[in-house]
Amino acid sequence: MTIDVRPATVFEDVRAVLGPKSAGANVCWCLSYRIPSKLNKELRGPARGEYVEELCGAEPPPGVLAYDGDEPVGWAAVAPRSDTSFARNRKIPHVDDLPVWSLWCVRVRPGHRKQGVSHALIAGAVDFARDRGAPAIEAYPLDNGDAKVDLTMAYAGLRKNFERAGFTYAAPTTSVLAGHPRVLMRLDLR
Repeated sequence: MTIDVRPATVFEDVRAVLGPKSAGANVCWCLSYRIPSKLNKELRGPARGEYVEELCGAEPPPGVLAYDGDEPVGWAAVAPRSDTSFARNRKIPHVDDLPVWSLWCVRVRPGHRKQGVSHALIAGAVDFARDRGAPAIEAYPLDNGDAKVDLTMAYAGLRKNFERAGFTYAAPTTSVLAGHPRVLMRLDLR
């Protein structure tokens, strides 16, 4: 399998990875950390997908997609931290005043897991942020050690995968997801 990572500009491909099976379902669409809480609660059903479709046409796009040939097989959300709820999050600390970018969701479609897609997505998200002038990129993965993680909650990524990508531990957080503490990992892009 050869994985190619590209900016998420094709909405139908984003839908293939993030969208619901039923058009009216209220799935995350990776908006929870991207938009204010009030708007996140107001957007229901198809309106969530329509919002993401607009993001796909914006600069920067809302993240990156991994492809196996022409098939979208994974997603990573990445944006300037200042444009996300992490800018105000009390559980995820600010290390310094650097205008970092955040990488907060890594998702691989069933049938494509355990094939290196998440590693390609992390590397692609780093390149995406670097290409847009990010001085550093942060992630807030689970520090699960060798413990098993429920796949629905593994979207934050795993510490060991970010370490493999060159990220280093920057700070503890008070955030816990699926029973596992999250840590702040950072990669300097300067």
